[in-house]
Amino acid sequence: MKKRLIAMILAVVMVFSMTACGSGGGKETSASGSDMNIAMITDSGDITDQSFNQTTYEACKAWAEKNGAEFTYYKPDSDSDEARNASVDQAVAGGANVIVMPGYLFAAAVVEQSKTYPDVKFVALDVGAGDLCEKGVGEGYDYNPANWDVTEYYNTENVYCCTYQEEISGYMAGYAAVKLGYRHLGFLGGMAVPAVTRFGYGYVQGIDAAAKELGVENEVEVEYVCGGQFYGDADITAAMDTWYGTMGVEVVFACGGGIYTSAAEAAVKAGGKVIGVDSDQAPIINQYEENLTVTSAMKGLATTVNTVLTDIQAGKWSDHVGKIDNLGLVSENPEENFVQLPVGTTQWGDGFKEDDYRALVKALYNGDVKVSNDITAMPSTSVKVTDYGSVK
Repeated sequence: MKKRLIAMILAVVMVFSMTACGSGGGKETSASGSDMNIAMITDSGDITDQSFNQTTYEACKAWAEKNGAEFTYYKPDSDSDEARNASVDQAVAGGANVIVMPGYLFAAAVVEQSKTYPDVKFVALDVGAGDLCEKGVGEGYDYNPANWDVTEYYNTENVYCCTYQEEISGYMAGYAAVKLGYRHLGFLGGMAVPAVTRFGYGYVQGIDAAAKELGVENEVEVEYVCGGQFYGDADITAAMDTWYGTMGVEVVFACGGGIYTSAAEAAVKAGGKVIGVDSDQAPIINQYEENLTVTSAMKGLATTVNTVLTDIQAGKWSDHVGKIDNLGLVSENPEENFVQLPVGTTQWGDGFKEDDYRALVKALYNGDVKVSNDITAMPSTSVKVTDYGSVK
């Protein structure tokens, strides 16, 4: 009853509001031929982050324009579960019947709001069973989702969740970097959440595999750290200055939303390079310096959005609802996969050409090359890896 009252009040407020949606949001597309009213809510960032939010926003907007659906995005007033829940309330009050939410921070919204709004379809990207159990179980959760029945904590009849096999695109990036001639590499994660760790451990595995193939294990070393946040600042930039300028690190995989800023600033000073994450970050990282980005370890957020929204429109929501998919390789063709490197902006070289990348994807898809998704401990390697923990 309380939620219904909140929704009614918000609906009245919106009628008299000068804007169509919440803080930082805006109505983008009017419906003309589709009864789908799509809302996308940002997590702790905004739609210009060159990462999760921007990729999801652009995919939703483009799909809505192409298919005549109404689309609005909402930016919560703060980085909190309460603010994200309020944005869901606001979206529903505004008529949304499909809500797309990118990132594990939406686990609480899935747990709480999927039961409150059973007629709304929720699409939660990068939200897994562990995230849902953490919010659903609360105190006493042992961080092992296998010990719990996740279906008890949210409405499986109106939610689709998916995670991504980050370890695979991380592996690709590390493998490519060594093949391209880099010998002193770094990993700068954001917060040490499972997705970031899978990226990092996959990266280390790819570095090790390429070093073994080339017989340069004794020449390759890796520095590994997390910033403790998903944005760069003076402290993290100082750490990167030490890596690039003093220790001689040649390339850093900046894995955590906006944390790339610290790596990019330091790399420019020392003539280093950066590897992007989640989406093709070359357009924004290269603003610091031309050709600064070697490649990006990508997730197929746009592919997921397009697939699920198209299936909803076609009456195939049942193909997705109730599932928590773990998306990775579905083809020998790199562009069709949910984890990949950007063909157009990767800096191919004699040591690793586009054809070599395609051969690697084929080997991964066929199972000839295997990547572990175990994040309980740093992978065992022949190359030297130094784990510094966290900057903050």
